[in-house]
Formats: sequence, structure tokens, C-alpha cells
Amino acid sequence: MTTIKENLKDKETMYFIAALAVIGVALMLPSSIALVLSSLFFALFAFFRPQQSLLFLVVYVSIRPFLVEVNPGLKLIGDLITFIAFAKVLIAGRKNWKSLFSFKWFEWAFFAFLLFGAISGLVQGVLPSAVIFQLRTFIIMYLLYYTVSRMLLPEGWFQRLAWVTVWTSLIVSVHGIIEKLSMRQFLLPDVWKYKTLSATNLVRIYGLPGNPNSLALLLLFGIIAVLFLQSIYKTEKYKWFLTINLVLFLGVFILTYSRGTWISAFILGVIFIIMSKNWHLMKRLVIAGVASIILVYIPVNLGVQYFKELGLVAAPDTGPGSIGERFGETFDQKNLALMTESGRFFYINKGFEVFKDYPVAGAGFGSFGGSATLSYGSPIYKYYGIRSDIYGGKYFYSDNQYIQVIAETGVAGVALFSAFLLGMFALFWKERKTVFGKFMIAFWFATGFSGFYYNIWELKFYTMFYFIIFGVFASYTSQYVKFKIKDL
Repeated sequence: MTTIKENLKDKETMYFIAALAVIGVALMLPSSIALVLSSLFFALFAFFRPQQSLLFLVVYVSIRPFLVEVNPGLKLIGDLITFIAFAKVLIAGRKNWKSLFSFKWFEWAFFAFLLFGAISGLVQGVLPSAVIFQLRTFIIMYLLYYTVSRMLLPEGWFQRLAWVTVWTSLIVSVHGIIEKLSMRQFLLPDVWKYKTLSATNLVRIYGLPGNPNSLALLLLFGIIAVLFLQSIYKTEKYKWFLTINLVLFLGVFILTYSRGTWISAFILGVIFIIMSKNWHLMKRLVIAGVASIILVYIPVNLGVQYFKELGLVAAPDTGPGSIGERFGETFDQKNLALMTESGRFFYINKGFEVFKDYPVAGAGFGSFGGSATLSYGSPIYKYYGIRSDIYGGKYFYSDNQYIQVIAETGVAGVALFSAFLLGMFALFWKERKTVFGKFMIAFWFATGFSGFYYNIWELKFYTMFYFIIFGVFASYTSQYVKFKIKDL
């Protein structure tokens, strides 16, 4: 109670509560009024409190699908915060404008990749609006890196980022358990509540992010935030709060049945522990993992079965789901056949078909399995026999970042994208003797591996965390001239 009272007296906390209150009120207003109200408030919030608004971005982006589903008028908040905070850096550096155009090699490679993909798309007949949409998808979260890396971050900012991530993950986890126990009947928008899901997906927690993989990614960062805070508060302060949250997050993380995120988390953890030789961390994670299965995973699944027997929820005949079943599906013959007909294997085969026809420059941005094709379709789908109704009338993500790069930008684009990735790795490798450097190397490998089953560089949710953390790393290691930007 003392800690809560202290936080309520803190000015930063009060601004956060005010921002949450505005969102709460806006949810109940007509969308047009909510759009004006939320846009005006958060534009001012980002201008006068840029550093705090970046922290609030974690809350907003994490639950944005839920907010926008309830009220579309809340859709501009993230963009406003990002662009205005970016503008504040430009304003702060106007007297030293040359430093604003100081970029690392990975950034130049990134810019060249974007320019090349855009030109290729326009030449191949992709709609200009689709190309712009794809460019925006790649650029919007990079702006967070640019902003944070060139800020003189106040003392404790990274720590506050961790706390915001923990509290957000806590709220989403509790909501996710309620969703699981009620089999998606409570605390969800009607569209989500009555959405038809397969028995395989019905047992997974979708949560406020609206997607089990996104929820798993949020909890991965929540777990990282808890571990970071535990390394800071080595005394009794917050000990039990952080320990309980670690167990909770791991339990709900398992209940998402997100195989891809499980693999990414394993890669990140193994590489970091081996590089840092932090065997105590491994022991802590193993103990917390066992506790999460006993205290969260098993009780929640038993709760689903109990409520089903009482007739309170409609659970699938296959039961509440299990870890073994989830991994077993990966090698199930029917599942493999489905992936070949219309899933990941299908996209990979089609991607190489496109590459054979456009080996040098690719078919261009907005042509194959990216964010732009979800909204605008593609001029080449009909030619290659790619249906638009694979997912109930929606165009598809390639679910593989690399096949998308190969198909859309060819050999030249692959070279530029590789330079982008390796340029980042070079920065991390130079700091490999530091704990932060070791973490970023592990983070880089986990992100790179995620690209084999996610369009990872197009997922705003993931790239938000990646580029903010990367920006903090760049700021702490003085990669650029930094500007002092005060919250007014």
C-alpha cells in the first residue's frame, strides 16, 4: 500500500493515469468524437511529455487491437506519439543539424533496401498507395529507434520502461486467464466473442492483443522486464511481486501455445545465458517454469474442464489443449498437407516461383505476402494462382520474412537486407563484453530466427519493443550525438 501511495504522488504516474482515463472515456464516445478527443490529447501529451509518451506507447500498442475494435476512433494515437516525439528530436537538434543526418551503415542499408523495394514495386505495376503503405510499415517503428537513440535519456527511463511493460503484461495476463476460463465469452468485443475458430485455435488465449502469437510476444518482453527488474532490486523490495508476476507470465505464455515464440524465447535465453555464464538465471527460470505449470497452466486447464462440466462454457471436444498436442500438430500429416496446399510451405514455393521470374529486382514492395498485400492485394496473385480466400476472404502474410524479401526484392534486395541485419549485429558485437551487448546479440539471433515463421520486421508490436530497446542500447553506448529533451 505504501508503494502505491508513493506512486500516486508521483507526477509521472498521474500523467499516465490521465492518459488511461482519456482512453477509457473515448471508448464510450462516438468514433468521430473519440478520434478528435484522443488525437488532440495525445498530440499535446507527446509534445509536452515526449519521453513519457514513448513509455505510454507500450501500453497502447499492446492492446491497440482491442481498443480499435471497440472504438475505431482510437487508431491514430500510436502514430501521433511516434511522429511528434521524432519531431521533438529534430527541433532539439536544429542547431546541430548535421548530426541529425549521421547514420550507421545498417541504417544506410535499410534506407537503400526501402528505396530499392519501392522503385521495383512501382516499375512492376504495384499501386503507389500499396508501395507507400509498405514503406510506412517498415519506417514507422524505425523512427522510434532514431528518436530514442538520439535522446539524452533521463536517469531511470529504461527502468520505467520495464515497469510499464510488467504492469501491461499483468493486466493482459489476468484478462487472458478470464478469456480462457470463459472460452472467449467474457470481456471481449462481440466480433471477437462470436468469431469462428478451429478447435486448435479455440484453446489458445488471444487476449487484448487479439492474437495468441502477439500475446506470447508481449509476455516474452514482460518476462524479460521482470528479470531485468529483479537484477536491480536484489533486496526484499518488490521481491514477491516480481516473482509472482514471473510465474504468472510464464504460465500464460505457455497457454498461448505459440510454438514460434517458444522457440524464439528458447534461443534468446540459451544464447544470453551461455554468453553471460549466468547459470543462476537458468536455475531461476527453470524453477519459475515448473511453478507456472503447477500454479497456472494446470489449474486454468482444470478450470476450463470444470466449467464445461457445469455447462457454463462451450469447450471443444478435444479438451482445453496441451503442450504435447501443440507440438504434435507440427508434424501431423494432415497439418503438413494443409501447409503444403495453402500454408507456409505453399507460400515458400510460390515465393521461389516469383523469384525465378524476377531474380534480380524481385516483383517489388506490395506484391507478395506483406502488410500492403493485406489491404491492397497484389497484381501478381492471379498469375501465380494464389487465392485471396485462404483466410476467409483476406489476403495473407507470407509468415516468413525472408521469402517475402526474396520474392519482392530479388538478389539485390536480399543483399541490402542482409547488410541491414549484419550492420546491427556488428554494433552489438563491439559491446559483447557488456551485459547489454550480450543481451542484444541474443536478441538479434532470436529476432532473426523469428523471421522464418513471422513477418517479424512488419509486426509493429514486436518492432516497437525491438527498436526502443535498440535505441536505449545506442543511447547508452553513445552511438550518436544526443540531445536533451525535457518533459515540460
